[in-house]
Amino acid sequence: MKIINRYLTKETTNSILLVMAGLLAMFSFFDLLQELDSIGKGSYGIGKIIIFVLLSSPGHIYEVVPVAVLIGTMYALGNMSRNSELIIMRVSGMSILKIGASLIKVGLIFALITFIVGELVTPYSEKIAQRMRIKATDSVVAQDFRSGFWVKDGNSFVNVEEVLPDAELVNIHIYKFNEKFELNSINNAKSGKFNGENWDLKNVIQTDLSGTQVKSRTFANTNWQSLIRPELLNVLLVVPEKMSAWNLYSYIGHLTKNKQKTSRYEIALWAKIIYPIACAVMVLIALPFGFLQQRAGGIGTKIFAGIILGILYQVMNRVFIHLGLLNDWSAFTSAIMPTFLFLIGGVCMLVWVESQ
Repeated sequence: MKIINRYLTKETTNSILLVMAGLLAMFSFFDLLQELDSIGKGSYGIGKIIIFVLLSSPGHIYEVVPVAVLIGTMYALGNMSRNSELIIMRVSGMSILKIGASLIKVGLIFALITFIVGELVTPYSEKIAQRMRIKATDSVVAQDFRSGFWVKDGNSFVNVEEVLPDAELVNIHIYKFNEKFELNSINNAKSGKFNGENWDLKNVIQTDLSGTQVKSRTFANTNWQSLIRPELLNVLLVVPEKMSAWNLYSYIGHLTKNKQKTSRYEIALWAKIIYPIACAVMVLIALPFGFLQQRAGGIGTKIFAGIILGILYQVMNRVFIHLGLLNDWSAFTSAIMPTFLFLIGGVCMLVWVESQ
């Protein structure tokens, strides 16, 4: 029995890795084509484009692993079915559940890989890639508005016109309000750098509006105590879906303290937790296809079905995220629903195949 388990693990793992390599190569090729439009901007040449594509690869690995597990498992089981190996396993005393238990272990291994890549590798590689691209093309970090980006910081509203790749702030405007929401002061600074605890602002013009007269003072350097941290600015470089769970949790805490909407980031956080589990669920989806009779479709048909199901899962993930945001569903429900529906579908298919 151990020999059979090792054989199942080996064949399935090899197929999954083969499919993963193919999907990764395809997405990287699309990235390369997209980046060619930016060639020649600043110092952004073909060498840096290739580095950018390579640094973006971990993000694609995180995205394609569940789909690769689904298609790879279907391919491996389809080969075994064509060679009558699955029939021999069942005749020798292995039930579908035992075969499934062996394959689930493979799914859990890839679930762990997905979690590690998504939590430890992707957030950093994506941030480095974006910073390198922005610096090479002589650009600034993308802004939410033409005036820059806005963030609430306690009783203050902060407007930063530009954020450089090294987290330096350029043209900072701090509007401070009192408890009655009356404007108390306006601080304008040319630049700001984080010193580990606070922000060092340079060329600051402070306008005091709290009294009966408007008073203005100028400082070459001043210190700004703020809840804003450089890591919170990562949201300008890395989309929530590619941030680490810890950074998402920290940013949600920041938004909560400032009484701002957190739905998108809460959904992204729960998705980071639930998404790796999809690898095990995909094994359950693929397992029944291995026991379908050859007249129900050859290996090509099963692989095509795997591709369609993989695309359907990714589409459902996106749809439920947007539905959750539009309808204010709980973050947990929005994140888990596609995986839960696929789990129910896989269990129903297994029961049906077992009853045949």
